[in-house]
Amino acid sequence: MKNLKKLVRKINMRSRILFNEPMSSHTSFRIGGPADVFVTPQNLKELKKIYHLCLNEELPFFLLGEGANSLVSDRGIRGIVIDLSLFSGSFFEPEKELFGVHCGMAASQASLAARYLALSGMEFLYSMPGSVGGSIWMNARCYGFSVSDILAAVELLDDNLQLRRLRVSPEEFGYKKSPFQSGNSIILKGFFHLAPGNKEQIKDKMDQYKQDRVEKGHFLFPCAGSIFKNNRDFGRPTGKVIDSLGLKGYKIGGAEISQSHANLIVNTGKSEAADVLKLIEFIEEKVYAAFGYKLEREILLIGEWSN
Repeated sequence: MKNLKKLVRKINMRSRILFNEPMSSHTSFRIGGPADVFVTPQNLKELKKIYHLCLNEELPFFLLGEGANSLVSDRGIRGIVIDLSLFSGSFFEPEKELFGVHCGMAASQASLAARYLALSGMEFLYSMPGSVGGSIWMNARCYGFSVSDILAAVELLDDNLQLRRLRVSPEEFGYKKSPFQSGNSIILKGFFHLAPGNKEQIKDKMDQYKQDRVEKGHFLFPCAGSIFKNNRDFGRPTGKVIDSLGLKGYKIGGAEISQSHANLIVNTGKSEAADVLKLIEFIEEKVYAAFGYKLEREILLIGEWSN
């Protein structure tokens, strides 16, 4: 840790640098132990500095957006967390008819920005936790739509510290999978092909999606979104599979299977990451014992885990 501090201080950054920063302050679960180093680059030049350090010194690093879809260990994260929250905002490229969004912008805010321009196609992201960069990386999907359906191009910072703009097509993506899940490149911007629409009709769709999330209890307690992916072979959504076993409300420590939606685990106030992981494993065992189904996790385990 001492050597890591020295290495970070040597690069002479003006950006905010924190040591032993609790990740519980930066995840939608409100769970997670300390990150050795937590850096919030204030611009591209500073991002390149910390990214170069990680690559050159072979330091482990984690790119943080909104902190959704992640369960950070109680032991925390070794290495460097790069917080991309200052890379925010949106813009329109009229010559290419593309709506551009910076990686650190919340996906829900991007949906609002598109609505203000009377652009339709991002409504399904409204009120969904997560950043635009994270949504691209995960190929976020809900209400029958995926990010890859509307994504036209991305701007990346590659491991040679070069900016690259790449066109993409839906065929390069899978169900909650993207080509960016392998490799070290950092997604800086997404460019979306959206259709002209009516602001009020767009708002109506967004309100419907938000209301559905409200009814499913997404906002009652801190959570990370869906724990498991859906699988068409099951013949029904994973939440209904879990619910059929009567598991809603089951608790381990401060972690509880949501009483509103069985594919959510919520932090009722004092949950530890270990509680959540035990509950995930409990659900997996029960579903396999009852149906022979092997659930696939959507949530990512981040940081130092014993196994």
